[in-house]
Amino acid sequence: MAQVPPTAGTCPVFPADHIWNTPVDNLPVHSLSASWIANIGPATGLHPDFGSGLYAGAPIGLPYVYVPGTQTKYPATFTYADESDPGPYAVPLNAPIEGGPSSTGDRHALSIDTTNCILYELYAAYPQTASWLAGSGAIFDLRNYILRPAGWTSADAAGLAVYPGLARYPEVAAGEIRHALRFTVSQTQKAYLWPARHYASDITDPNYPPMGARFRLHANFDITPYPADVQVILRCLKRYGMIIADNGSSWYVSGAPDSRWNNDTLHQLGGVHGSDFEAVDASSLIVNPNSGQARQTAILITTAPASVAVTVGASQQFTSHVTNTANTAVTWSVNGVTGGTPATGTINATGLYQAPTTPANVTVEATSAAQATARALSHVSVSNVAVTVTPARVLVPLSTTVQFTAAVTGTSNTSVIWRVNGVIGGDATYGTITTGGLYAAPTVLPAAPLLTISATSVASSVTGKAYAKLQ
Repeated sequence: MAQVPPTAGTCPVFPADHIWNTPVDNLPVHSLSASWIANIGPATGLHPDFGSGLYAGAPIGLPYVYVPGTQTKYPATFTYADESDPGPYAVPLNAPIEGGPSSTGDRHALSIDTTNCILYELYAAYPQTASWLAGSGAIFDLRNYILRPAGWTSADAAGLAVYPGLARYPEVAAGEIRHALRFTVSQTQKAYLWPARHYASDITDPNYPPMGARFRLHANFDITPYPADVQVILRCLKRYGMIIADNGSSWYVSGAPDSRWNNDTLHQLGGVHGSDFEAVDASSLIVNPNSGQARQTAILITTAPASVAVTVGASQQFTSHVTNTANTAVTWSVNGVTGGTPATGTINATGLYQAPTTPANVTVEATSAAQATARALSHVSVSNVAVTVTPARVLVPLSTTVQFTAAVTGTSNTSVIWRVNGVIGGDATYGTITTGGLYAAPTVLPAAPLLTISATSVASSVTGKAYAKLQ
């Protein structure tokens, strides 16, 4: 297995070694890469087809809903019934519709049963009194590798699942997207490449890209000028790339609407152009052409944390995880310089990073000692902000409270987000904490009584920590 797969609730979004979740940064460039990009538009910028708020009265992006296993399943009638799963579909009749309830567009409706790990997807979906009327529909078990029958559509023109290819805000907030993204182009070839199963074109010219073609951002594309959340998306496009899933506007990248997206920030993706990408040849990953399982032959590296804010002059420990080789040694660098520099910060052989004395945005990289092309990146934002939590260490009897305070320097915004063991506001097992830092211990001693109380600066994401031991 490559790594922990992305999740929907407690469900995997396909296995870790599924093609959606397999890095392609070490694969060869496809022989038709230049021709495909020339026909898609090398001067055209990326467009985030998702965001916050409303556009033309509807949420921006492809919405979805999580439902329990008790969700009522409704029958569905399809225009393309011969290529649709008959159902019934666990899609609530009030499920969000792409473009809103009055949309005349694609009208996707996506629902994930997080009890049974089943994904339900409808295209051109119109709710009826107790059923669905749709153009097509597909049902996917998120725990296996099954593809659509060859030649079948899904709720997407390429015959792929839609949800696994969406940029979702919680992943960006966590600092890493661990799967390929979905995108559209204006004209495609009358052909499809694995794992796609369907085409939607009459163009036979091989210089046009087929459905399922996968593209990645050039490894040397400089992402450091971009905001931190955009850098997460760009790192994903370097490592996992994006897959042509439908006809539409060229270089439109799909995502889910979320009130937490910053639209102005997202639109900076327009500074990344088609010429900054290359098509990859993923044929070496095929285990079975009728399966989404991908051969994991390349050395794979992940680093943690994937994105972090550090105070000037402070240190930060990075770790690496290397798979598919017995040699797990890595070389650490900062902005491409082994060991770093005083201006960007230094890093030693164990991954301990020492921030510079002035603010900076840098990239920490781990490169495999066994294969120089295998590497992983982490983003570091170095700022003047510092957060100190007091008391730094404290013993806390069960069912009592302790007032923690956070001193924030280097910014006029002194707001912080409090967590207990990484959970905002804490929980019943380890205790809760208010927005003002008042910690309330649980009534029962947990198995691990040593807790971390953290305060994260809203201004810079720098985090201060304290430690509490329950007794």
